[in-house]
Amino acid sequence: MKPGKNSLGNRRARKIAIGVSAVLIAVLLALGSWFYQQREAQTIPALTGIANQMRHDPSAWTHDEKDASQMLRDIHDANVAAIGVSPNAILVSKRDGAKYFVTDHNSTFSHALLLGEPKADQAASYQLVWLPDADIRTGASRWVPVFNQVRDAISLLLPLLLIGGMVWFMRREMRGGASLLSKAPTLSFDDVIGAGEAKAALADIRGYLSDPKQFTSMGVRAPCGILMVGGPGVGKTRLAQALAGECGANFISITGSYFSAKYYGVGIQKVKHLFELARKNAPTVIFIDEADGLAKRTDTGGGPVEAESNRIINQLLAEMDGFASNEGVIIVAATNHPDNLDEALRRPGRFDRTVQVRLPDREDRAKIFRFYAEKLKSKAADIDYDQLARLTTGLSPATVAMVVNQAGLVARKAGETEIAAKHFMEAIKIARIGDVSGAERALSEDERTRIAVHEAGHGLVAALLGTGVLEEVTILPRGGALGVALITKAQDKHLYRETEIRNEIQVLLGGRNAEILTFSEASSGAASDLQEASRISLDMVSKFGFNRDGDLFSLAALPSQYAGLQMKSAIEHANVLLKELNELCYGLLHAYEPVLRAIADELLERETVPGEAVYRLIKEHKSALKIVHEPAAA
Repeated sequence: MKPGKNSLGNRRARKIAIGVSAVLIAVLLALGSWFYQQREAQTIPALTGIANQMRHDPSAWTHDEKDASQMLRDIHDANVAAIGVSPNAILVSKRDGAKYFVTDHNSTFSHALLLGEPKADQAASYQLVWLPDADIRTGASRWVPVFNQVRDAISLLLPLLLIGGMVWFMRREMRGGASLLSKAPTLSFDDVIGAGEAKAALADIRGYLSDPKQFTSMGVRAPCGILMVGGPGVGKTRLAQALAGECGANFISITGSYFSAKYYGVGIQKVKHLFELARKNAPTVIFIDEADGLAKRTDTGGGPVEAESNRIINQLLAEMDGFASNEGVIIVAATNHPDNLDEALRRPGRFDRTVQVRLPDREDRAKIFRFYAEKLKSKAADIDYDQLARLTTGLSPATVAMVVNQAGLVARKAGETEIAAKHFMEAIKIARIGDVSGAERALSEDERTRIAVHEAGHGLVAALLGTGVLEEVTILPRGGALGVALITKAQDKHLYRETEIRNEIQVLLGGRNAEILTFSEASSGAASDLQEASRISLDMVSKFGFNRDGDLFSLAALPSQYAGLQMKSAIEHANVLLKELNELCYGLLHAYEPVLRAIADELLERETVPGEAVYRLIKEHKSALKIVHEPAAA
């Protein structure tokens, strides 16, 4: 059976059911109308004289209205010849020929006073007539029949509307939000900057969707599903769109939470509808973003929620590798946490290929900067894209796009009509550190001096040890920091030698040691520096094997419940390492104390010192030391 044949039969059955329902509703309405007409056509007893006139033409009584007290007096004085009772008024005909009516809403007055039985030895002095057809209305009472008809119509249609609405809502829930894009994606792999490893891994999938026969003729089965793993903003969605665009396939985009539903069993119907839609419009790429939202199957019997989640995942597994043919359908899932996926989803035959999408390198970041900057009104000759790429090590393409847009906002705030390099620099600082917070207004002079010495210590140690490129040192508060030493890497690094990590820790300890050297005591401003230095030193002795005692065992190999028992020894080794590096850092700052004071003084005066000035002061100090040492040696 073809994939679309079953769905066609289901649609035909639904149309027949809707038609039968419409016929039943029409029959019910016709029977109601006939019953109402028969009720109205009931035979009314014939009357004569004034009573007959009152029944057939009550208009003569509608010109004069009186109150009930006048009617009671006329009845008491035996001046009434006939009384007509209608649903909303009482018609009175006097013996002298006078005619008037009394308003009687809902027949309350007539039921209470006029319809009582006379005594056995008495007879009524007037003729009482029931006038069901008399239409005596004044004021707002003339709209009462309209309201009654509307009420009756609503009471008949409301249940039908509720049932129809419930059916429509359930059908919509079962379909979910899955739909084909109105146009197939036009992106190609060339439009995605970087991600060369991911593009190479997707080449087989492109070939399968473009020409499946080259696989089937050799008896080769193409991968059923692709799992793209990478941090947020690295371009996983864009790669999936490019895959569909490369082979002209349709594209369906959903998230892992798409399958969740309020009603039991609806999630399974969503899975079925998704694959029916994809097979019908093959070739199709189904993209599931944040796939870890599917969670894992559990066997703990935690409740109906866990049971429904298990059923949804089971149905998804069956659709991916079941009896139905998925020819021309490729599932691409993206996640930041692959360990949260169910193991059965990752076995061969389901998501059987994992593609790592990594952060762009320096050259790719430069291309991304150029790509987004060309869309803005900028001074292209003034912008060094290689420098911008060097300043944004570790940033994702999404963050780079945000930086470019932030540069435009900075330029607009400054009243500029074009975006220059200085605006990009400020945008990078905002992205990496934070915006200028204005907290300097609340700082005392002593606090400013301590912050200047602290940041000068960070910058000086970084410049002396060459841990990176010192861009600038500032005491302008940004984000949550009271001052910043902006250090960038000359190139992207994935491996660090022991010496490089030791130097990084000394840079972190530089601010605290600068305070001790200048003021003979430290402040609480080094709390975050100590926290980061402690983390790195603990990793060195417990994971990287950089231990002076020769202990190579990694605590990462132990289960979490046992690793804590061995942590005490690792902390002791890390503390020894920190003390050693702290002494080296203090000695380095002591040797360059004049440079430290010069940087701090310049910070207090100008608030921001460029990295070139720090390198110049270091060079001058080394030259001075050389001049002093040479005569002493001679």
